[in-house]
Amino acid sequence: MSETNPKPAVKALVFDVFGTVVDWRTSVAREVGAVAAAKGWTVDPVAFADRWRALYQPSMDPVRRGEEPYVRLDDLHRTSLITLIQEFGLDPLPADELEHLNRAWHRLDPWPDCVPGLTRLKKRFTLATMSNGNVALMLNMAKNAGLPWDMILGAEPARNYKPVPSVYLTGVDWLGLVPAEVMMVAAHNGDLAAARSLGLRTAFIARPTEHGDKQSRDFRAEDDWDHAVNGMDELADRLGC
Repeated sequence: MSETNPKPAVKALVFDVFGTVVDWRTSVAREVGAVAAAKGWTVDPVAFADRWRALYQPSMDPVRRGEEPYVRLDDLHRTSLITLIQEFGLDPLPADELEHLNRAWHRLDPWPDCVPGLTRLKKRFTLATMSNGNVALMLNMAKNAGLPWDMILGAEPARNYKPVPSVYLTGVDWLGLVPAEVMMVAAHNGDLAAARSLGLRTAFIARPTEHGDKQSRDFRAEDDWDHAVNGMDELADRLGC
């Protein structure tokens, strides 16, 4: 028996980016290692990258709670970087070198399946980011990695950070769609839960090495998402692309 009120067809896919589409850990560690070699720093680049990422969520919390106005992720990353250089006991960087290292997040490499898979998906769906990264960060990353986005949505258009509902809903509105016509794609179960609570469709992509050997969550789908796959190419297969 068919549903009385069947869901509308999905017209757009929106993507978490850090960890889902790009391998931030390997990419940032590589850039930290290059700076360390040039500056004579004694530091474990992977440990530095992990610690930098660990400051990511806490740095956004004051904005989410309404205690601070929206600040771009680039600025939050820079503040965290300055803190980490002090925390690790490293020699400070001149302003231009600090900015170059901070923009390592603009130069992240995609997971190998992403560009081919996204290219296939783009033939049928509108593709957009749904990331906490600011617009310039997302655009530069897309240019560097060859990511074929149609739109940049997420934190900066909404002036807030996921999982605040307005971030997802502003993106849906800018697409000119209703939530059920948009599918959130992420490697993080919490991101998908927030999106589904607002009526978006959901797809989980497993990235069990996002955090390397230290990964303690998001190994697998933890709920009955609309799709649960092991790569962007498999998602394209599932969606008939």
